[in-house]
Amino acid sequence: MTAFQAGAGYGEDRPEDAAGHGAAAAFDHADPASKRIIAGYGFWIFLLSDIVMFSAFFATYAVLVGETAGGPSGRDLFNLHNVAIETGCLLLSSFTCGLAAIGVRAHNGLMYYGGMAATCVLGLGFLAIEISEFVSMVAQGAGPQRSAFLSAFFTLVGCHGLHVSLGILWLLTMVAQVFAKGYRADILRRVLCFALFWHTLDIIWVAIFTVVYLLGVAL
Repeated sequence: MTAFQAGAGYGEDRPEDAAGHGAAAAFDHADPASKRIIAGYGFWIFLLSDIVMFSAFFATYAVLVGETAGGPSGRDLFNLHNVAIETGCLLLSSFTCGLAAIGVRAHNGLMYYGGMAATCVLGLGFLAIEISEFVSMVAQGAGPQRSAFLSAFFTLVGCHGLHVSLGILWLLTMVAQVFAKGYRADILRRVLCFALFWHTLDIIWVAIFTVVYLLGVAL
């Protein structure tokens, strides 16, 4: 079975050659992949561009982490207890997002809607803790304008938080689309792309947790 034939269950049209069925079969064998695989591959290219952007932010932070201008450093500001809760919420949301992806493929409404609801709640919990941290730091006079270190910190961590916020909006859109239109092939591909996006945010957060928070408190 070719990759094209394996993807036929997702609603792709199979082109036929005017010369007859034999030519159409030869064309099928030449086709590289289903639309689902192509969509996933294309979205990975987008995610790689996002990872390049975050890499630049990480490099900037690494250069400026010691430039506190006489102000507070990470050791003075970071609360690892709250950050650990943030990390737990986001990592657990990756698991529930995976359950939702399995549910949508199996056309299991309970698993899909339940998984997406849990992912949304955990993502909102993550954002609530992060916003609380930002507000507390600004109240202490440690806003992004205080030093180069804090500018780099707010840019890196805030950009990730913005991505999580957009991810939650995307999640709600996907729930509404499945509810309104059912388990169509194009919607299944969008859910796949959303799951890739959400898991990538988890990977980036693990790097932030390690480089920014753990090293910031240790150094």
